[in-house]
Amino acid sequence: MGTNWIEKAQRLGDGSIGGAMDHPSIPGRVVWHTTESGTGDDAFKAVTALLIRKTAEPHLLYDPTTDRLGQFGPLNHSARALLNDGSTRTNRVGKVCIQIEVLGRAAKPFTKTWEPGPNYRAMMAAIRSWKIPDTFPAGRLATSAADATNRPRSVWMSKGGHYGHANIPGNDHWDPGDLDRSALFEAAPAEKPDSGSAAAKPVVDLSNLIAAARRDPGLPQGGKTHKPDVLVVEKALVAEGLLPSQWADGSFGSRTVEAYAALQRRYGFSGAEANGIPGQTTLKKLGRQHGFTVKG
Repeated sequence: MGTNWIEKAQRLGDGSIGGAMDHPSIPGRVVWHTTESGTGDDAFKAVTALLIRKTAEPHLLYDPTTDRLGQFGPLNHSARALLNDGSTRTNRVGKVCIQIEVLGRAAKPFTKTWEPGPNYRAMMAAIRSWKIPDTFPAGRLATSAADATNRPRSVWMSKGGHYGHANIPGNDHWDPGDLDRSALFEAAPAEKPDSGSAAAKPVVDLSNLIAAARRDPGLPQGGKTHKPDVLVVEKALVAEGLLPSQWADGSFGSRTVEAYAALQRRYGFSGAEANGIPGQTTLKKLGRQHGFTVKG
């Protein structure tokens, strides 16, 4: 399972922008947009408010001049930034359809002047967690409004990868302009496994987690009983959108207990079985989704 919430992203809006995908068997994809606005914090605030007011939220809003990143909703739900293509709900095509609004204008491609940083790399890591390839299957992007004719429906409905808004059937915009497509990927190099072998998965000891969940809430703020085990689980809870990243500190305090209880309810448990104390079933399921194994 890929990342739903990017830890480094600022939360925007109420976190609810769409729903389940209509075509989850089609490979995942990304759609790049530009906001046709200025850049900087004032523009970021104004565009956020405008998108919410128009109910046209993407998943992500990115400022290429400051590396500021915001997120409106989980990446595994649909967004609202595309028009339908006849009866096809274009926002809901693919296992995921991650939509990124970049502050700037199509006439001035942002890859000529941008300053990508750690937030951009975190965004690209989240995209790649959904196995979306570093390719543009539709090919070229538009160089002007008159050039926005490359919208191959058969490609859109079958190929995973990156697209410009100008490539999407049923839509009429020409953003994000003639970007340097290779620069998008070169600015966040994909991690390569060492010596051709996959890294070992972290191992979480269930007995350590239970002990921490029972003891840490009663300790002074930030008290840590079993930091290594707890931190692995907290990072998974952050990725699930259940724990704010500032509380992922290795302490199984009250915020982490509340987040784990919410996870238990999400997995169908209730009452005493959703008390925030980890159990085998929920922890193993969380581990399968976030790359760790469970001991004990």
